[in-house]
Amino acid sequence: MSRVLGRRFVRADGLPKVTGQARYAADLVLPGMLHAAFLHAGVPRARIRRLDVSAARALPGVLAVLTQDDVPFVRFGAAVEDRTLFAHEVVRFEGEILAAVAALTPELADRACRLIEVELEALPPVLDPEAALAPGAPLVHEDWQDYSANDGIVRDGNDCGFVNIVKGDIEAGFAAADEIVEGRYVADMSHPVPIEPHAVLAQWEGDRVTVWSTTQTPFPARNGLTRTLELPESAVRVVVPHLGGGFGGKCEFHFEAHVAALARAARRPVRLVFDRRQEFTATDMARHGIIATFRTGVRRDGTIVAHEASLILDTGAYATHGPVITEIATMMAAGPYRHPNMLVEGRTVYSNRTPAGSTRAPSGPQVCWALEQHVDAIAERLGLDKLEFRLRNIVAEGDEGPTGQRFEKIGARESLLEAARLIGWGRPLPPGDGMGLAVGWWFSAPGPAGCYIKLNADGSATVVTGAQENGSGSVMGLALLAAEELGLAPERISLVYQDTDAGAFDSGSSGSQTTFNVGRAVLAASAQIRDRLLRMAADELEANPLDLELVEGVVRAKDAPGRSVVIAALARRAQDDGELITGQGNPPAPKMPDSLGGSCAGRVAFPAFAAPAFFAHAARVRVDRETGVVRVLEVAAGHEFGRVLNPIGVEGQVEGGIVHGLGIALSEGTVFRDGNQANPHLLDYKLQTAADVPAMKIAFVDAPAADGGPYGSKGVGEPPVVPTAAAVANAIAAATGVRVRHLPMTPVRVWAALAGEDA
Repeated sequence: MSRVLGRRFVRADGLPKVTGQARYAADLVLPGMLHAAFLHAGVPRARIRRLDVSAARALPGVLAVLTQDDVPFVRFGAAVEDRTLFAHEVVRFEGEILAAVAALTPELADRACRLIEVELEALPPVLDPEAALAPGAPLVHEDWQDYSANDGIVRDGNDCGFVNIVKGDIEAGFAAADEIVEGRYVADMSHPVPIEPHAVLAQWEGDRVTVWSTTQTPFPARNGLTRTLELPESAVRVVVPHLGGGFGGKCEFHFEAHVAALARAARRPVRLVFDRRQEFTATDMARHGIIATFRTGVRRDGTIVAHEASLILDTGAYATHGPVITEIATMMAAGPYRHPNMLVEGRTVYSNRTPAGSTRAPSGPQVCWALEQHVDAIAERLGLDKLEFRLRNIVAEGDEGPTGQRFEKIGARESLLEAARLIGWGRPLPPGDGMGLAVGWWFSAPGPAGCYIKLNADGSATVVTGAQENGSGSVMGLALLAAEELGLAPERISLVYQDTDAGAFDSGSSGSQTTFNVGRAVLAASAQIRDRLLRMAADELEANPLDLELVEGVVRAKDAPGRSVVIAALARRAQDDGELITGQGNPPAPKMPDSLGGSCAGRVAFPAFAAPAFFAHAARVRVDRETGVVRVLEVAAGHEFGRVLNPIGVEGQVEGGIVHGLGIALSEGTVFRDGNQANPHLLDYKLQTAADVPAMKIAFVDAPAADGGPYGSKGVGEPPVVPTAAAVANAIAAATGVRVRHLPMTPVRVWAALAGEDA
């Protein structure tokens, strides 16, 4: 029986954050520090005819001004190497960086940027992703064939990543159908909008640079620095102070190299802090705009016999993670349903908009919103209850996934039934109210991870890891795992993390992978320490190590708890004898499930979904037909995370995911006018607030993964944001009798759907 896991513990970083003691990157100050500013293009597409920085360099108080001519010409990118640090010859989106300045004050740096003389030849922007796929369409990247890309990525013109899923015989499936239902849905681009903006501070000591950054991924950020500035990894240290949220927007490599290059040129520390407008326009991890079309064949008994989908992802000016995210999107377009015959195609399309990338559960909310509305439409065509139709088609243990993987023990059906039970599915509702359901699935992300643990002489322990804490509490939860294994109180476990010089490589806070991967490393390191303590205690107690256990700071006999030795005494004795009790863990990552990836194109990272988590949300809404305003009254969530290790942390992630999902559903959308963002601020880009939060009910389903994280756990951070918008959309349709096919479902769009096409 677990003495730690499953209990409710307050996370260790909570107190400094709520009391204001925590220090973030923008709080850091070094002696002699300069301030950085960027000159952005301000237009979506243009050719650079002249860029003269001489006046800026001559301004007193300016110590460095850089353009692409002042740094190595290196192309980089997560999936396709399609960009350089600064704009080179061509501007591809409004936030493109033309030059960077370091000056004594922020005001001087901004003034220097305004002194830079720029001559741009405007070019017609590529803004329609469907038109961008047409033969002869203008190319966002004219030299795309010269770019290096990950092996297996399929590219053609403005499509930088074609992906498909092919299963069975799609035409035979449609021929066997009694009904064929089609639908088209469009989701706008949106943003992660962490309250803390991007900030970077860089300082050189000889040939070595330390960078304090707001990155979610310190090691990939270090890799970006070493590549673009042509440095060895040993010359670069990346440290992350407390992080004020990320939601995927701070993944990968952003502006660390720009600031490091400024600091090297100026020979002084340099700090950059973005303002809110830059946070919208200059970052490169927006949520993809998606056009989704579906065609599904069903029998009259509700059995799906054919499913076809086409997805177009607007990845913006640069690919970033786009091709990989399209792989995810195609899996989400299949959904957690049985499909004997299926064809899903996804295209990752360049445009002259802000680059899109790994915003929390990338592609998940948009595709789930579209698919689950389509599923409701099928049930309506057949005259079936929406819950019943899903129950007839949802996957179960032993079923085959979209790409051929065989599902082991999963809780898809149970999660759906829990959400329906909590919302009171089928009960009478007052006029104007509606109830909707949505289901989905999400992957866990296997990857390399390591940590080491040292047992201190007082019987406490320190976990040293390369993992990154973005606010979700996943790194804080590592202390619970170590405490469980070592028989210590969680308060006796300290953490060293977010420093590339201290911990082993970690892919960072992305993909809901910290507990899944680093947690296994913590278990492995803890096991080494536990085994050493058991052997030492066995000698003292004259017992067999197998008859001993670690509990509440002591090693004791299982059948005689009074026979014990304090762990601290063992640690002190070892240290006095010249031994430091440590453990190291770097277990191999779980393997991807077997799949039929050979019959699918472009599947580089996701031939299947490893240790998938399943979930369902149900929503009750009230719609004002006169104004189109939607009020979400209640959301119920059923989630299967394998095994819940830290209930209070998981509940927080589900509650936060629901609220995030409500923003995606009703208010969060980026408005573009001629390629420039028209709402790059929090006045017109509407986030949900405490006043918008509905009543929430949550239930967890246990289905431990055989090849998952610690104790069969699965990823937690991203799944809760996926199905909320879809459940709200279906509730709106139930309340009004009309479907809103454009995300976000703002009051104007809801009102227009109610008023008809003429509106």
